[in-house]
Order: sequence, then structure tokens, then C-alpha cells
Amino acid sequence: MQRNPHQLNQHEYDVLIIGGGAFGAAAARDAALRGLRTALIERDDFGSGASAECFKMVHGGIRYLQHADIRRLRASCHERSALLRMAPHLVMPLPIAIPTYGHGRRGRAFLGTGAKVYDLLTADRNRGISDPARHIRGTRSLSREYVKTMFPQLPDEQLTGAVVFEDGQMHNASRLVLGCVQAAVQAGADAGNYLQAQEFLWEGNKVCGALVQDRLSGERLAIRARLTLNAAGPWADYLLRDEQRFGPWQRLPFSRDAYFIVDRAPHCEYGLALQGQSRDKDALLGRESRHLFAAPWQGKTLIGVWHRLFADVPDEARITEDELNAWVGELNSVYPQLELQRDEICFTHCGLVPFGETATQQELSFGKQSRLVDHRYAHGVQSLVSLTGIRFTMARTDATQALDLLLSQSEGPTPPTRHEEPPLPGGDIENFAAFTQRARRETPAIISDTTLNSLLHNHGSRYRTVLAADAALDTLPDSATLVAEVQHAVTREMALHLADVVLRRTDMAAGHHPGAAALAGAATVMGHLLGWSDVQRQQELQATEAVLQQHHARMNGDTAACVTSPAPINGAMLAPATEAQQVNR
Repeated sequence: MQRNPHQLNQHEYDVLIIGGGAFGAAAARDAALRGLRTALIERDDFGSGASAECFKMVHGGIRYLQHADIRRLRASCHERSALLRMAPHLVMPLPIAIPTYGHGRRGRAFLGTGAKVYDLLTADRNRGISDPARHIRGTRSLSREYVKTMFPQLPDEQLTGAVVFEDGQMHNASRLVLGCVQAAVQAGADAGNYLQAQEFLWEGNKVCGALVQDRLSGERLAIRARLTLNAAGPWADYLLRDEQRFGPWQRLPFSRDAYFIVDRAPHCEYGLALQGQSRDKDALLGRESRHLFAAPWQGKTLIGVWHRLFADVPDEARITEDELNAWVGELNSVYPQLELQRDEICFTHCGLVPFGETATQQELSFGKQSRLVDHRYAHGVQSLVSLTGIRFTMARTDATQALDLLLSQSEGPTPPTRHEEPPLPGGDIENFAAFTQRARRETPAIISDTTLNSLLHNHGSRYRTVLAADAALDTLPDSATLVAEVQHAVTREMALHLADVVLRRTDMAAGHHPGAAALAGAATVMGHLLGWSDVQRQQELQATEAVLQQHHARMNGDTAACVTSPAPINGAMLAPATEAQQVNR
């Protein structure tokens, strides 16, 4: 992946895709695999918006059982299975326990029956998944005693046990998006990050591309295409602010979906469904309130998701300190033995997804499907479709549907959808456990198990390209991230800003602040490769620190140290190892 904005205005594309999140990246991959000349642009970094802020769950559709929506249930299960096959390094099964209490809707009989129905409706859920460790197991029950051992914070009164179902979980959501971008580029697409679509290009009532600004150079360029897909997520509506062509501007309801990460090691491998206080007014069957989830992830615990209507500009989406304190209070009031403390929250996330159109702050109508608009019928505009996705899991299917709508406007024969599911780059792994064991034998002993685990999950079978013969195998100061990972992100994965590496290409900030020394070290490596001046390097450090602050990271020590002098360089990062690093080596 090499960024070259100037090649994007050298010829006309079959399809221009605006938005490099999960849905835009999936659309680019699909279009390129169909043999279409494809361009993908993203105003920030790939997978940096709502896709990066998701709860990292790959939903198999069990919640649609409450709405008697079997079609969506089946489609979600199919897509979860596809991701387990296509990206075994990035998606893995996650068992989730739903505690049962007494009888009725909170009891084992009611929940167990629903889960068994779900099993029957998804009996083909493991078709084509060769690795048994990637199989989604069927529903099972846990005894009261076993549940108390795993989750000692649960209230005792009327607890009868738990019903367990399985879903999927992502190791790194941004890298899953990046995998689709890499697949699109590998199939012939041109892609560029930090390219912002400012307005459409027109021929009469037909969209024929977009006028784009390079946010790095400030240069403007015209990208021409026969068909255009507006997949800019919560920013998609802002491209339609042209009353003459699209009518009075309006923005349909969006939910700010939020969760936080707790620096508390999980008791077990199971996620836990918790009773929250919000209600889904559209559910036909269900418990008294909507579930929150506590899920183990990279040695920490994710807790969420909270929803609220958000009508402001997407860039203003934040989580306030008052909200955090309220959520901690909510959890402790329902589960007092949890004894959650505010200072245990080390990271917060929030992203915008479509809400149900009848939603109010008092009566939540949770979005059930992506918004897909064929502007021929909505506004009399040709060659334009808008897709605003709601569930990461459904990105591939929804993108295919959007492309089919676009291609129905094309003259002549249209390339059909490819029904095979080739793995994403790095996903050609038959058995992940055997792959890990082989990698450990083949990898230099200087690389710790923690570092190797991160490499294998983020890069899959392509991890060897990171560990090239001339790669710098030192770790960044006070970090498990290799200098080679930073170098690879810049030279092979279009990382242009420090935040791209810290938040999306590596696990440096996986639920925690990476620390001043690691940030300074990464900035120094990137600066050498990208020709940053000392002023630019300081600006990158400050900008990355600002992003980390927005995530309400719990800071340890003086974060101003992030803009001090870099660690020494000798070809690559050769800072003295800490005592802990020496032990790991």
C-alpha cells in the first residue's frame, strides 16, 4: 500500500468509494474482486471513525430473536461465519454467560429455550470453518456454583446459574478494516487516506466523481468515476448539503454508542451479560431491560454499550466525566459486589451509528439495519448511492447490496458478485494454534511471547514481512511493540501520522496509554522515515496525546514527557532495554 494521490485523477474509475471505514473498505474489496476499476478515499485514516470505536463484537444475530426477525438473524450468523473463515487471526469465538434468576423472563427455562431456538436457526454456523478452535459452539447451561466461581460479583439472591451462547470478538477492529483495504489494493484498487471529499462532480443530474482535498498538502484534485458510493458513515449526510439537488437538508437520528475499558483482569474466558437500565421499545420478547456486556479483551475488561441520541457534528462526539460517573454508579447499583471504581477506567470509546427513526431520548428505538439510499428514487440523482452502516458484522453484505444498486445503473453487462470468500491478507491459516506454535519455533528468541502474539494476531501469516531480514527487532522503550512494526506500518501500510501507528496499526494503545517513552520512540522512527523536522515530530506527539486524552486515558506520571527529546537512534531504535524487557528477552 503506497499513497499516491496524483494517480487518482489520471483516469476515470468505474467506482469511487467515499469513506474508508468497515463498509467502504468492504465495498472497495468487493468492487476490486469483481474486476471494477476502483478508487477508495478516506478523510482521516482507514478504520479511524465509528469502526475503530465499536465494541469489538462480531454479532451472530441472537438479539434479532427478540424481534422475530429471522432474516436478519440468519444474515448476521452467515457474516460472522465468513469473518471467522476470512480473518482467523483477527476474529475468534467469545462465550457469553447470561445469568439466570428465579423463573419467568429472567429464568433458565425462558432463556435456555430461546438460545436453543437460536441454535436450530443457525445449525450451519460452522460450515467451512476448518479450525475447530474457531467453531461457534452451541448453547449450554452452567450451574449456580460454577457461575459464582467465575463471576463472584454477581448477586446471590435467586441466582440459578447461567445460559451460555457464543459470538465473535475482534482482536483489532481497525486492522480488520485495513485487511479489507489491503485486499482491495491487492486486487487492483487505488486507495488513499487523508483525502476528503468536499463536493460531488456533476454532469447534469448525474454524479461523476468528487472534488477532493488532500489534507496533507492542501492540494485539491478531481476524481472522476462512472459510479459513486457515499459510505462516509455519520459524515455521509454532510455530502448531501445541496438543497437544489437533494432538497432540504436533514440528518436522521444517530446513536452515540459508548463503552469503556477497565484495567481489571477477567476472572475467566467468558463474557458476561449484565442487566442495564435502557429498554428496546421494539423488542417483542426479552427481559426487563437491555443487556450490557462485560467482555475479556487483551487482559482487560470491556463494559458497554450505552446509547444516547446524538444530533451534533460527528467530530464532537465525546464521553463526559459526568457520564462515566453515572455509568459506574449504574453498574454498582445493580451489581454492588462489582465495586467498580472510576480510576479503574483506563480508556473510553464512542462512535456514531444510525438509530431507529422513531427514537427519542426517553424511548430508544435501536437501529436494526443500515441506511441505504438510491438517490435516483430519493432525489432524481443518477449514479449515486449512500450507505450508512450500523453493524460492523454486516459490512460485507451491506456493501455488496449497495454495489449491486450502483451497478444496476451501469450501461452494458455488470460483473456479478463473487460468492467465494477468499481470506483477507494474512488470513490463510488452517489452524491458528498450530500456526502459533510453528511461529514460536521459527521466530528469534529476542522476541517475547507478548510481542509475538500481537504480531500474529495483527498480521496473521504475513507476520514474516514485518520480521524481514533487515528489520529492527528491538522494542520501543517501555513497550512490547517492535521498531519493525512501526517501520512496516509506514513503508507498507500507509501510516502517515503517529496516531495511525499508535491507535490502529499496532497494539501500542490497546486499552491503555502507551507511555511517554514509547510515543517518543515511535515518533522518532516515523520521523526518520517520513522526513519530519523536530517541529513536526513535536506536533505529532502533541496531536497523538490530544487524541489519547479524548479517550479519557488514565495517565500514569507526567504526560508532558511525551514531547521531550527522543530516545537515541542508531539506524533504528536502540534504546537501552528496561529490566523487565531484559527479563522478557
